[in-house]
Amino acid sequence: MRDRGWWLGAALSGALVVMAGAFGAHALAGQLEPRLAAAFETGVRYQAWHTLGLLGVLAWRAANPLAGQQLALGLWAAGTLLFSGSLYAMALSGVRGLGMVTPVGGLLLIAGWLALAVCVIRARPLDQSGSGST
Repeated sequence: MRDRGWWLGAALSGALVVMAGAFGAHALAGQLEPRLAAAFETGVRYQAWHTLGLLGVLAWRAANPLAGQQLALGLWAAGTLLFSGSLYAMALSGVRGLGMVTPVGGLLLIAGWLALAVCVIRARPLDQSGSGST
């Protein structure tokens, strides 16, 4: 299976999103100061959106593999780990210094979206009949 590791990673990230969301909503309810609870929720939200993005690019890649797709996947994976991971760690540990890692993760997430845009721009346009591949 093509991209098996990426599919597995996306599936595990999706499972983690549900677990983290439930943990945040139930086990952490009222346990964290509002700022840290909001940070945890932001981590869950960004991980969820980028997990869906991974799945979308993987589906597109299965039908039409392009070089830039791999870069976007890698940037999103690293960005999610640093962005959401640092927010989770900060919220759970209370160590505010971990928040210094969050912007690096955010930049990687942005870079992933820009890499995807470049991938689309570099893709071959449809032929005149409208039936060519992109």
